[in-house]
Amino acid sequence: MYEEPYKWVEAVGNRRQYLDEQFKQGSPVVALTYDSGILLLTVSKGTSKLYEIYDRLALGGMGHPADLEKIRFSLLEMAHVEGFNRSPSDVTGGRMVKYGIAPVIKQAFEEIFKAPFIAKILLAELGQKAGKNSLLVINYDGTFEEGAHCAVLAASKPVERDMVAYLQQQAPTPPSLEQACGIALRAWALGNRAQRKAGETTSEPSQETRQEPAAMDTTSLYAHLRDSVADKTIECALLDRSQSGSSKYRAVTPGELGRLLPKDIGIVLS
Repeated sequence: MYEEPYKWVEAVGNRRQYLDEQFKQGSPVVALTYDSGILLLTVSKGTSKLYEIYDRLALGGMGHPADLEKIRFSLLEMAHVEGFNRSPSDVTGGRMVKYGIAPVIKQAFEEIFKAPFIAKILLAELGQKAGKNSLLVINYDGTFEEGAHCAVLAASKPVERDMVAYLQQQAPTPPSLEQACGIALRAWALGNRAQRKAGETTSEPSQETRQEPAAMDTTSLYAHLRDSVADKTIECALLDRSQSGSSKYRAVTPGELGRLLPKDIGIVLS
């Protein structure tokens, strides 16, 4: 009788270790508030990782495409049912996460005889006014964190902390859209490079051996970025407060992204 709780804890620990392994090759996701809204950015290969959920809600994901699609569909359904039964103003990121998707992900993780979601998600909500944005990060175990200025998804907590520290250091106040694009790309490169190094060493980097994000020079980050996107696509989307109509979401086209890229990055988009 006394062995059962221990077996459950052991099974959950094994499940957590298994899931951590699944994200090592994943592409980080960056969300950063800029002066007119929220920018979301990642680098993908084939499958999109950024989606519109509702008028002022956008989703970024990391993990298995099938699980991300299940979560996206659930969020879409919840948002539109809520908007129809109540009002569009009642469709908020906090309600969707706290009373909707987070409990579902938590239950799937803790039911050890069923498959968990191999997914981490970032839900961005554009506030009605500047400074009222919300960025929610939901882990594969259903736990979540909320911020307002920036948020990231990455393979491990140490990498996420380094990326957030870099974003906070580079953009202490909301930058312009062009500046935000460059900062987000460098933060992505920082996270992706750290994930690769962690994968090569097979052990979590120590506080002593990890480079401080502020010490990462732009040239080396851009070099890593050029190498990483050779056979991939830079994916970028905005929640743009200045956009007319109820929906504030729009995907950034390759042409527009090319104009937003820093001049010294050395990447030409077709």
